Amino acid sequence: MGLRLIRGIELSTRYNGASIHLLGYFVGREPNPEFLVWLAQMQQTRRERNQKLIDKLRQYGVVLTLEEVERKGRSLTGRPHFARVMVEKGYVPDMEAAFREYLDESARAYVERQDPQLSQSIARLRQAGGIPSLAHPVRIFRNDYDKLDVLIREMIPHGLTALEAYHSDHRPADVRHYLEVANRYGLAITGGSDFHGANKPRIHLGTGNGGNLSVPDHVLEDLMAAV
Repeated sequence: MGLRLIRGIELSTRYNGASIHLLGYFVGREPNPEFLVWLAQMQQTRRERNQKLIDKLRQYGVVLTLEEVERKGRSLTGRPHFARVMVEKGYVPDMEAAFREYLDESARAYVERQDPQLSQSIARLRQAGGIPSLAHPVRIFRNDYDKLDVLIREMIPHGLTALEAYHSDHRPADVRHYLEVANRYGLAITGGSDFHGANKPRIHLGTGNGGNLSVPDHVLEDLMAAV
């Protein structure tokens, strides 16, 4: 098909109590076996959290089974798959309501997962031959530029290599700012639509929200040069 495919991953991590998403790109290589073992351990903690979430939802009259949720998410079952089952079973009118009432971090049935620390995850990616990139920075600290600046300076010694400047949630002004930040700290640029299929129906693969995204071709070339 003439497509260039790159292995990648998005990790949920923690930083000073906040949830931070981290992207990892394996350009022209495979992750090492140690990284895959570590991922398997992370998946096991996710499954344990999911069972606790099943139990807590039952306290509020929402009866789901882990098996029916895992049919949606398979080995990467998470809260969006819970939300889809809740909609199908009529407990909530839509996925947004599922998160607002039960699944969001501030909702009544939320169960925290044992996510790895951001610095640890960056180091793991680097050791495995990957390029770590902060995902959708507009969501970090509710787009507090000063706090993000501190985080970036703190994570560079741990191996932070890139920043996701192009994203479906980023306005043109955000893109310009993150490009300037990346240039200031010598970070590579990444970009993506954050397409999640039916879990994010307004986001289209490659073009974002209503066509608001176009990642320049040179981003990939520059990323390959950063390996």
